[in-house]
Amino acid sequence: MNHKYSPVDSQQSPRFTGVKTFMRLPHVRTEEDIDFAVVGVPFDTGASFAVGTRFGPEAVRSMSALLRPYNPGLEVDIFRYCSGVDYGDLAVNPGYIEESYEWIVEQLGKLLAHQVVPILIGGDHSVSLPHLRAMARQYGKVSLVHFDSHGDTWDSYFGKKYNHGTVFRRAAEEELVDPSRSIQIGMRGSLYGPDDLKDGEGLGYRIITTDQLKQMTPERLGEEIRKRVGDNRVFVSFDIDFLDPVYAPGTGTPEIGGFTTYDAQQFVRQLTGLHIVGFDLVEVLPDRDPARVTSMAAANIAYEFISLVAWNKRAKTGVQTGGDVHGQRN
Repeated sequence: MNHKYSPVDSQQSPRFTGVKTFMRLPHVRTEEDIDFAVVGVPFDTGASFAVGTRFGPEAVRSMSALLRPYNPGLEVDIFRYCSGVDYGDLAVNPGYIEESYEWIVEQLGKLLAHQVVPILIGGDHSVSLPHLRAMARQYGKVSLVHFDSHGDTWDSYFGKKYNHGTVFRRAAEEELVDPSRSIQIGMRGSLYGPDDLKDGEGLGYRIITTDQLKQMTPERLGEEIRKRVGDNRVFVSFDIDFLDPVYAPGTGTPEIGGFTTYDAQQFVRQLTGLHIVGFDLVEVLPDRDPARVTSMAAANIAYEFISLVAWNKRAKTGVQTGGDVHGQRN
């Protein structure tokens, strides 16, 4: 099965050559003939502490060069079922969050109008609000599956309503998501008080803390997610600080006691079969991680997102060819 857009063949072209697009995909600004698009959202002035995640998309792309088209965990060869591009970065206005939100919604709307699944790479977590505004404009309220060490449901920071710690309160208030069919996963760390976690529950979200998740198998988590979201359209948001700082030191608000990269792979792979309309991966701050292990982890998680798009398309079409084994090696 041939698709229009797929990565450069690394048997023919060394990985250290060429422009650093995600997974060596073609950089094409198109909404036609594609199933997914990798999109950078380099905005970080919604952060409450360390900034620099505006460089996240660039770093994640650079570390994605080693990714190969066949995902053995999901047993799917992505480009037998999907066509995808690196769409480049959305335009933002650094320092002007509300104007950037408007720009992001308009630009993202072009992809959604063509039923393209965006793989969005931030940026701080404040960008998830315009992502969800665009989703709601196209699809109506969606279910949220949110991996994070923080709930991001505070009402304000420094008297301001829009920043990376208030995203999912605003999303609930604006009726972009259906909290009664949404789930937040991995909350941990010190709090301002006991009500911090209760804030999310008060909005209607189902919350699974890190302590609770560490007592569950990935399969059990998958059951909980399916039970919660049902057949709703789903938006998946993954904050890289879901991982323990050992595995993701390059982030603005790290919390100890988190998860391994292997854990993250297993959890994300439980999302097969959900009606997913978009993903974002946020809070990669490369300047705090000279070894680039955070960017590598983020690239691999984004790869799992793309693999889910392919898995779901294969399941929908019922077509499987050639044992799903791709010809590229090494």
